[in-house]
Amino acid sequence: MSLHHKLCHVLGGALGLPHAETHTVILPHAVAYNAADAPVAIGRVARALGAGHAAQALFDLAVTNGGPKSLREIGMSYSDLDWAAEAAVQSPYWNPRSVERHAIRKLLDDAYNGRRPS
Repeated sequence: MSLHHKLCHVLGGALGLPHAETHTVILPHAVAYNAADAPVAIGRVARALGAGHAAQALFDLAVTNGGPKSLREIGMSYSDLDWAAEAAVQSPYWNPRSVERHAIRKLLDDAYNGRRPS
């Protein structure tokens, strides 16, 4: 849960983005963010999906099933990215990787633009 839920609470609660769609878009990016610091858990996800890269597999799964791939397409404004990054680092949930504003801003930019996690 950690970062994924914190970001979804910020985006859904404060910006009114739709719940399920926000989770769909954010999950692959949060998994990519945490991959190096939670290799056992992320490895299990990759194996369950029959993939070598959990974050990419989650992104592809959403796209294949008609889910949204970007925050932009579910109604987020580009002008809210800086605010959302700042809000996410205020009283963060426990997370395997340190929650740093610059890295969160990049994560949100990738999610906003629908970039496939690397």
